[in-house]
Amino acid sequence: MIRNESYTLSNGVAIPKLGLGTWMIEDGKVAQVVRDAVELGYRHIDTAQAYKNEAGVGEGIRTAGVPREELFVTTKLDAGIKDYEGAKAAIDGSLAKMGLDYIDMMIIHSPQPWGEFRNGEHFFEGNLAAWRALEEALEAGKLHAIGVSNFEQVDLDNLIDNGKVAPMVNQILAHVSNTPFDLIEYTQSKGILVEAYSPVGHGKILDNAEIAEMAKKYGVSVPQLCIRYCLQLGTLPLPKSGTKAHIASNAEVDFEISEADMTTLKNAEPIKDYGDASMFPVYAK
Repeated sequence: MIRNESYTLSNGVAIPKLGLGTWMIEDGKVAQVVRDAVELGYRHIDTAQAYKNEAGVGEGIRTAGVPREELFVTTKLDAGIKDYEGAKAAIDGSLAKMGLDYIDMMIIHSPQPWGEFRNGEHFFEGNLAAWRALEEALEAGKLHAIGVSNFEQVDLDNLIDNGKVAPMVNQILAHVSNTPFDLIEYTQSKGILVEAYSPVGHGKILDNAEIAEMAKKYGVSVPQLCIRYCLQLGTLPLPKSGTKAHIASNAEVDFEISEADMTTLKNAEPIKDYGDASMFPVYAK
């Protein structure tokens, strides 16, 4: 079962193959969502400083009823922090807020602050400074793995070429109808695991009749088909839901998409409008 399977990061740390995303789940509600997910067999929870729910996620981890070492929790360094001292303080801030002795993985949320996302500036020096703080926290045992999110090839190369430790993951927007194949291939060629956020395209894939028909052929839901697609690309999907039934359903992905159908999915018509999510930089570009 996928819920029991893991990838191995470049430093030997095991990371469960399926994670629960918690974006837009309120701090006061997320602890119960985490407990529900753990009860359903999830062992990987993803949050971020920017989500403003680290305290609730930490509470959920601490009260989930399973040993801490069986759970993998990721948080993200705020995209606006591009200096060593700021990053160092933010790492300790997340540990304190979550009430945890260590965080399994911390990643830089974006190579640019959100207000300047993909506007041409790559903040190479700032990312290296923040990366140094993450490397030190890794060495100190505060973090067990470190990585990045939304990084393009040049952003990855900056850390690979100039850091002491290469990123262990790159978490990117990747789903049926919007799959950055070149970036995925390059990232994987460097021994970096790709994590796929919004594997169901912020729900917009549900509007695609062709994909719905294919899901029906396999006897699965559209979200299940999309999550399986990400797994068969060798990526780690992070479906987000606050609903217990959907959290359970999203993990029922132990089937195989044929090679021909994978080709069809790889060539699905791109989503042109992410609706209400289009106000967020990652969906607007």
